[in-house]
Amino acid sequence: QVQVVESGGGSVQPGGSLRLSCVASGSISSIYEMSWYRPAPGKQRELVATVSNGGTTNYADSVKGRFTISRDNAKNTVYLQMNSLKPEDTAVYSCFAYLAIVGGARPYGYWGQGTQVTVSS
Repeated sequence: QVQVVESGGGSVQPGGSLRLSCVASGSISSIYEMSWYRPAPGKQRELVATVSNGGTTNYADSVKGRFTISRDNAKNTVYLQMNSLKPEDTAVYSCFAYLAIVGGARPYGYWGQGTQVTVSS
C-alpha cells in the first residue's frame, strides 16, 4: 500500500510565499518522478513542476522564476517553494508520484488528496 500526502497549503497575500511538501510512504522500491499539478481552465489538471530521480526539473511557463521544485530522495519527499504568489495561483495543488513498489512488475502513478493554496488580499 502506498500513500502520498501533501502539506503546507494555506492563505497568503499576493507577493507572499508558501512551501508545499509531499511525502510518499509504503513499500516503495524506487520513485522515478514526483510532480505537482493544479486544475487549469479547459483541462483536468496542468503540470506545475516535476523533478526526476536524477534531479532534472521542468516547470510550467506560468511559474518559471517564481516556483522551485526539489526533492529529498532519502525521505521520499518533494517540495514546492512558491514565491511571488499571484491570485491566479489559487488552486488545490496535488502531488503525483510515479514509483515502483517492492515486488511490483512495473511502476504506477499515485496521487495525493491535494492541499489548498489561496492567494488573496
